Amino acid sequence: MNAAVPVITPRYLRTPDAATHLGLSPRTLEKHRCYGTGPVYRRLGGRVVYAIDDLDVWAARGTRRSTSDPGIGIVYPAKRRPADG
Repeated sequence: MNAAVPVITPRYLRTPDAATHLGLSPRTLEKHRCYGTGPVYRRLGGRVVYAIDDLDVWAARGTRRSTSDPGIGIVYPAKRRPADG
């Protein structure tokens, strides 16, 4: 009998793998988390994890067709932003 082994695809990635998925360094992703400019993350126990869908949504905010395209959102740099107001 040839039972097919189900392929399990991860739903959540830890910081190093999430950074690789985005093409960033883990340290840059950590800075984004500290400054509140990065993708949504979750704390599971003591671990920080990112849902792959959340990483893709965050990256898609930076999609542009040309240099004059305002796009649908902004992906801010990993640095402290001035408070609004």
